[in-house]
Amino acid sequence: MQEIYEISDRFIEAGDANELLYEPLKEGLTFRRTRRYEIDFDGDKKAVKKFVKETLLDKISQEFHKGEKPALSDSAFFVEYGMKPGALDLEKEAILTYYRGIEEPGFTINDLKIRQRIYVFGKAADEKVSDKFVRDICNRAIHNWSVIQGNV
Repeated sequence: MQEIYEISDRFIEAGDANELLYEPLKEGLTFRRTRRYEIDFDGDKKAVKKFVKETLLDKISQEFHKGEKPALSDSAFFVEYGMKPGALDLEKEAILTYYRGIEEPGFTINDLKIRQRIYVFGKAADEKVSDKFVRDICNRAIHNWSVIQGNV
């Protein structure tokens, strides 16, 4: 089975997207980040959800989203990226090490993928503006990514 959870910051407003780029844009775009966990597992779904909420979520400052649907709406597009298979992913290793230390978790993790999402808001003058974000955020040697058009 697979469950997908996306965690967003509750109190951090959208920031200037030029912070992410080497060459600033004139459009005045903004962005927000989220972290997405794709867990392939066997066992109890409720135990997986509990694990995520207790270990990966700060209940005060973050919001929890479950499922495929993007956590944030009204973006022009978002860039989703993560580590390529075989690349050293320290966050993934830390989560799996913690999981292995739990005596009776109620589920078995078969695979864990951690993805970052950069949601970009506003109206871009150029349809290819997402290419600039990919170029400046993603490292071809260690990341794989996709660009998903939003609903603006």
